[in-house]
Amino acid sequence: MAAGKERESQDGAEALAIDALGFLAGDMERLGRFLAVTGLGPENLRRAAGEPAFLASVLNYVAEDESLLLAFAANAGVGPARVAAAAQRLAGRPGESFEP
Repeated sequence: MAAGKERESQDGAEALAIDALGFLAGDMERLGRFLAVTGLGPENLRRAAGEPAFLASVLNYVAEDESLLLAFAANAGVGPARVAAAAQRLAGRPGESFEP
């Protein structure tokens, strides 16, 4: 993959993960469960959101719950498989691609 396409793919995956985080934050119950699972608090959530590994974990969290995955995918206007592909992209798994 060319360097520009590689960066675009990374940026698209990060943007989807940030959308997922916003989706979680849009509902206090969803956000509360997410914070309980991750052990993060609202005070360090913003700092963590700048890390690709954390963004991958957000997408993995969403993907682990089928109803949450389907709700987020519908809200974001993407197929559920794109959520998993973006998580793999952010985790740096070689050979995985994410097309924004």
